[in-house]
Amino acid sequence: MTDPLVAAAPAAEVVRALTAAGQTVATAESLTAGLLSATIAGVPGASAVLRGGLVVYATDLKHTLAEVSEDRLRTEGPVAAGTAEQMAVGARTRCGADWGIGLTGVAGPDPQDGHPVGTVFLGLSGPGHTEVMRLRLSGDRWTIRITATGIAVRELLRCVQG
Repeated sequence: MTDPLVAAAPAAEVVRALTAAGQTVATAESLTAGLLSATIAGVPGASAVLRGGLVVYATDLKHTLAEVSEDRLRTEGPVAAGTAEQMAVGARTRCGADWGIGLTGVAGPDPQDGHPVGTVFLGLSGPGHTEVMRLRLSGDRWTIRITATGIAVRELLRCVQG
C-alpha cells in the first residue's frame, strides 16, 4: 500500500510555491473525494493558498457544482479527459482561485463505463494554461486514490513553477 504521507513533502512545496507567486488553488474531486484538498490543507500555511474544494463524486454534481456541461457528461461520461478539464476550470471559477484541479477516474474494484480500474484523468487550469493528462494507475482502491493525489500535487507544482 502507498504511504499517505508520500504527497506531504510535495504539498509543502506547492504551498510554498503558490505563496511565493501570490496564487491560490481549488479542487474538484471525484475519485479522490477530497483527499487532494485535504493533503494541501495538511500543510501549515495552506489557508493562504487553498480556496476550497468541490467533492463531486456523483455525476450530477459534476454538472451542478463543478460546471461540467450536461452535454459533455452525456456524450463523454463522467470519466473522460473533457470532464476533468471542465472540472478544473469549474473549480477555479467557482472558488475564485488562480489554479483549478479536476480529478475523475475509476478506483475500483470494478470497471466503469468501459474504463478499466486505474484509469484517471487529471485536469489543471491556471493563468493562461489548461491541460489534461490520462493516468493508468495500478493497485487497490486506496493506492489508486493516494497515487492520483500525489501526481496531482506534483503536476500542480510543475505548473506553478512554470
